[in-house]
Amino acid sequence: MSKYDYDLFVIGAGSGGVRSARMAAQLGKKVAVAEESKPGGTCVVRGCVPKKYLVYGAEFGAAIKSSQKYGWSGDNIRFDWKLLRDSIQNEVNRLSGIYAEILDRNGATLFSERAEFVDPHTVRLTTSGKKVTAKNILIAVGGRPWAPDIKGFEHAISSDEAFLLEALPESILIIGGGYIACEFAGIFAGMGVKTVQAYRGDALLNGFDNDVREIAGTHQKMLGVETRFQLIPTEINKTQQGYNVSFQDGTKIQTDLVFMATGRKPHTTGLGLEHAEIKTDKNGAVIVDAYSRSSAEHIFAVGDVTNRVNLTPVAIREGMAFIQTLYGDTPEAYDHNDIASAVFTIPPIGVVGLTEAQARETHGDGINVYTTSFRPMKNVLAEKDQRCFMKLITAGSEETVIGIHLVGDDSPEIIQALGICVKAGLTKTDFDRTCAVHPTIAEEIVTLK
Repeated sequence: MSKYDYDLFVIGAGSGGVRSARMAAQLGKKVAVAEESKPGGTCVVRGCVPKKYLVYGAEFGAAIKSSQKYGWSGDNIRFDWKLLRDSIQNEVNRLSGIYAEILDRNGATLFSERAEFVDPHTVRLTTSGKKVTAKNILIAVGGRPWAPDIKGFEHAISSDEAFLLEALPESILIIGGGYIACEFAGIFAGMGVKTVQAYRGDALLNGFDNDVREIAGTHQKMLGVETRFQLIPTEINKTQQGYNVSFQDGTKIQTDLVFMATGRKPHTTGLGLEHAEIKTDKNGAVIVDAYSRSSAEHIFAVGDVTNRVNLTPVAIREGMAFIQTLYGDTPEAYDHNDIASAVFTIPPIGVVGLTEAQARETHGDGINVYTTSFRPMKNVLAEKDQRCFMKLITAGSEETVIGIHLVGDDSPEIIQALGICVKAGLTKTDFDRTCAVHPTIAEEIVTLK
């Protein structure tokens, strides 16, 4: 008999936690999972999935307008926010139920309450007060929205609340310039809300390729988003008309709703990590080695709580590698290089590999850059100015492809396949000798000169 209640206790039932728990249970381990919210984590409950449904909803309005140039007409077209909101939440609940079912089907116990550390091998379930021991513990609690501590910040909503609004405002101020801010600015503008996006920097999407950042800014304006730069918020005041937001330079913006999209931080506050001697960085992220092991030998962490690469598929792969490390014959470290990702702006962005600035820093003058910008067929008849952009970066005499950056319809779908090419170390010659599929957007990537 083991001296512990469980072989593995997982704190957090997001994608990484559930995958790890399922795999451990399938190996015959006694497993339990604690989740303070709904199973499914950020992606399913308050992130990728419901957000992309909102993007679809925002895109339909423009598509209906564009369809008139294709011979379609319609009367009495209107948008029902509550119908979309409730439909999305029904789907979220369905998917969350599937996550819970996966755990149950594989023999893992799910505690629907928060768990906090009591000591290195013990957690306390905060609702019931029950204490549980485990030989090994996995922290997979993800992240939460972060906002600057300014006067009146409690009046603002975050991405968590944006999915559940009782009604759409007539106007909204979105503070932030990252992918969440840009995505929601496009969503609200696409639904007819007067949208202002204020950012402290001088271009959106810090960390992305500079050409992508410039084009993304242009597309935001085409959507009707008023982008304002070099603005740092200092105070939010509630007024009879809504809210008045003050900025460091004296600017004031009146709006019906304030949306703080200023970043996310690991959800470790109050988790009791100090009782297990688990080290964190200045942002609260659990510090782990290449095998997701924390400073405590038997405690691991995967996903956004480690602040390595904050993407759902990465959390899943980290979880799989963790199980191999803990219960397999040889430790396994997940390779975080050349991970393809997407931003679901309108139109969306797909990237993999190095930006041009990173490539020049790493390879100096030994790189080549190929770009193209064009109006896709669908936009020609629709008389839309929105363009596609593609950028391919190579390095060395063999021109190994080290970076690809796309902006335009279907970019997330295209970048998934192109991610294979970059990961495999294919060359520009490999792209050149690949026959194009015509007429498509994707064919442009194999015809770049």
